[in-house]
Amino acid sequence: MFGDLMGMMGKLKEAQQKVEETKKRLDTVLIDEQSNDGLLKVTLTANRNIKSILIQDELFNDKEQLEDYLVTVMNKAIQRATAINEHELALAAKDGMPNIPGMDGLFK
Repeated sequence: MFGDLMGMMGKLKEAQQKVEETKKRLDTVLIDEQSNDGLLKVTLTANRNIKSILIQDELFNDKEQLEDYLVTVMNKAIQRATAINEHELALAAKDGMPNIPGMDGLFK
């Protein structure tokens, strides 16, 4: 029984390490999003850190439009980054988890 428990603890530690490695790797995964007309472009990491925002000069003439574009494009980029982040972290956690009955449905 204790051997199984020690084995599980080792697997949990391994899973935690895989998750941490995945988090670091996700800092290098870039997500690009842009407005339909290409006037605003945003790049962020899969960990949702903004890397760049490119705004075409013509958007500076309309503050309200610029604000709308920023909200829309940033939200789309964050949604994409979040989906990638959650998927990759779930895979890393599942890969390193010990086989515990009843826990199969937690990581898809």
